[in-house]
Amino acid sequence: MNTVIISWGLIAVMFSLGLSLMVNDFVHVLRKWRSVGAGLLGQLILLPLLGCAVVLLFGLPPALAIGLLILAFCPGGITSNAVVFAAKGNVALSVVLTSIASLITVVSTPFLIGLSLDYFLAEGTAPAFSIVDTISRLFQMTVLPVALGMVLNHLVPALAQSLVKWLRPAALIVLISVIGFSLYVSADLVWQNILRAGPAVITLNILAMILGLWLARVFRLDDTDSVTIGIEVGVQNATVATFLTMAVMNDIILAVIPTLYGVIMLANAFVFVRLWKSRKLARLFGQPVPVSVGE
Repeated sequence: MNTVIISWGLIAVMFSLGLSLMVNDFVHVLRKWRSVGAGLLGQLILLPLLGCAVVLLFGLPPALAIGLLILAFCPGGITSNAVVFAAKGNVALSVVLTSIASLITVVSTPFLIGLSLDYFLAEGTAPAFSIVDTISRLFQMTVLPVALGMVLNHLVPALAQSLVKWLRPAALIVLISVIGFSLYVSADLVWQNILRAGPAVITLNILAMILGLWLARVFRLDDTDSVTIGIEVGVQNATVATFLTMAVMNDIILAVIPTLYGVIMLANAFVFVRLWKSRKLARLFGQPVPVSVGE
């Protein structure tokens, strides 16, 4: 039952993402190569490296270390899109970055998880894990629902736009429900590990957002794209991380950090948006231009 709830929740989230996408969206956003490059560099390369640094800094035990790394291997998600919207960022850039990252991580995440298991756990103690099977399941849970949503949007755009109006909020409810469900079934483990895992989770989340804003400054992005990159790098796909730990690997202790992160990132994202709207973060990171401009 646990895996069914998480799996269908993830499918609903990804389908709603596809409903708001068209091929032209990719073409338009990809013209802004600096923004896309900054986002993908932060999400796919620097964030996993940051996760490794946090694991070493806090000396996390193997199970918590693997859980944190799985989270760092799962960038973006429907939550980041919603937070970008609330922050008045570039929603199209956010959605496209989420989609591209989802396509790439279908392959990259299973390989990185396999390396993490080999490094942190001795042979015979690691949970059952198949790279090929995981790629297949991630493809079914993420790429296919997004593709189906895009097809529906292409064939019947009016229906797609009508569905997205209630599916997007519903998808966020699903996300919160998945996190809440995970918190419920692993409450004892979360409570036992909160003092050990909590500081690492908070540190990863805050540093990831700072990393995104720093990248925006390096790539000289405008305010609108800067806040988008900060959120995209800092708000992870806790739904996919929970799916991998609980539904694929069937190991509740690995889900402790994704569960904690899902709660903490929502609180931190709210603070991030408030600080950005007050212009404090923009002044701190010295963004070069106040409005969105073309490349």
